[in-house]
Amino acid sequence: MFELPENLPVSDLAVGAVLTGLGLIVSFLLWRRRGAATGVRATAWSLVPLAVALLGLMSVVWEFVRGVAGVLTGLLFSPLVWAGVVLSGLAVVLYVASGVMRSRGVGTAPRSGKGASADGAKAAGGAKGSGRPAAGAGGTTPQVGSAPGKKAAPADDLSDFGDIEELLRKRGID
Repeated sequence: MFELPENLPVSDLAVGAVLTGLGLIVSFLLWRRRGAATGVRATAWSLVPLAVALLGLMSVVWEFVRGVAGVLTGLLFSPLVWAGVVLSGLAVVLYVASGVMRSRGVGTAPRSGKGASADGAKAAGGAKGSGRPAAGAGGTTPQVGSAPGKKAAPADDLSDFGDIEELLRKRGID
């Protein structure tokens, strides 16, 4: 007579069948609400627990789930782990803040790769005690409050599309 192999426990098969049955019910509901593509995809995922049970891997999956749960609960109740979580969060906040600062030009060193030396910058700054700013390279006096060599900040973020518009016009795109 035909006998079931000893290494295929009935409880694993029963768990796989119950999970597959629940998944098929959810798949049917998804099929009716969201369409055939979603229903077929959900049906495919629903068949996985039964396939795992028939392959005899349900005990392996259960050990994996127990291991992950053990690690997570160990992490959850450890003060050292929470100190690490807080430090990781602080690192992310500082990194994002530094990116915002760099994008706004706050706290960055001026770039000196444009060929201007420190002495040349002092000479362009004007004579000592003259009482008024010296003329710039074009013979005009710099505006009050503007840093030499920097453009004035645009009124809003969307007003600095001149370069892009010029490039689009060159390509014949309106």
